[in-house]
Amino acid sequence: MKNFTEDIGITGHLTISKQFPSGVEEIVFDDHNIIVSGMGVGLSYMFNGSGSTTVLDYQIDRFQVGVSGPPAGGITSSIASLSGPLTSISEYGLGSNLYIEEASQLSSNNIVTNQFFALIPANKITRISEDSVRYTLVIDEDSCNDLTRDSNDMNINEIGLLMKNPTGNAVTNRSLLVAYRTFSDIRKTNDFSLIFRWTLNF
Repeated sequence: MKNFTEDIGITGHLTISKQFPSGVEEIVFDDHNIIVSGMGVGLSYMFNGSGSTTVLDYQIDRFQVGVSGPPAGGITSSIASLSGPLTSISEYGLGSNLYIEEASQLSSNNIVTNQFFALIPANKITRISEDSVRYTLVIDEDSCNDLTRDSNDMNINEIGLLMKNPTGNAVTNRSLLVAYRTFSDIRKTNDFSLIFRWTLNF
């Protein structure tokens, strides 16, 4: 049986590149992503009138990266959150160009507080065709470097796109995961930036 997002034909593709100071790019990942059930949940809030009355709350305008992504073969559309999202502004990088927001997340009917999201600048969201939008996510040279937890090196290996605040909560944004992907470990250092080019086809 198809899920809601399959039924209305939403698909996605993600390319990840290392960009070095010389401007040279090295593609390290190029594959489809998983449109998760949260996309259908968010759209249902909008279509049936049970969610926010503000259109901007349905924008896909933030992302998370994490360090505990499961094997790609084990991912299903039911995933509701990253396995090991970064947990502080300092993990994203105190000298980073990223704008980090601390807010809440809707996850499998639960509200998870104290989550950290990197906001996507409006000029990094581009309509590339009548039914396709590209999100360009830049983790610059000063972001997410040399991550450790409990004295263990941690590598970036998962990423998610989130809808801003589909329930319209007035106190704090309650974001919702709508697309997700794991990939091979990347040990992020200040030797390069990471460029995620994520295309969603509606």
